[in-house]
Amino acid sequence: MKRFIELIEECKQHVNEVFPWDVEDMQENNPELILVDVREPYEYDAMHVEKSLTAPRGVLETCCEFDFDETIPELAAGRKKEVLVICRSGNRSLLAAYTLKQMGFENVHSLKTGLRGWNEADLPLIDKDNNEIDPEDGDDFFASKVSPEQMDPSRG
Repeated sequence: MKRFIELIEECKQHVNEVFPWDVEDMQENNPELILVDVREPYEYDAMHVEKSLTAPRGVLETCCEFDFDETIPELAAGRKKEVLVICRSGNRSLLAAYTLKQMGFENVHSLKTGLRGWNEADLPLIDKDNNEIDPEDGDDFFASKVSPEQMDPSRG
């Protein structure tokens, strides 16, 4: 049985990771770059990168295929385009990017450090109404909120 961190480490062997401060150059060099945010809808609505698509990881596979309720046409037709996958910390995006590669996407990257790192680099985020987010609000939103019950009891 593999643990979560082992799955992440395995994906790192197959997926290119890019830092938030490299994304602007990626966008300038490739205006067709597809940004895919795989967080949950409530996370996306609260704050996201402008022009990113929302394709929650739980329905990602059907977002990338035609003929499904969740189909995102730009993504389903984008197997030959460069894709950057985004999440909160960079873990879900690694898993999702690995899945996209398995589904035939040829040029997939994961955002290393996720939107936490993006926000720490003071890069812009917007909410569902296109209002710019104050980085301090981002700090609060992206902070870990693991409760005592969620902690590993063996570390007691």
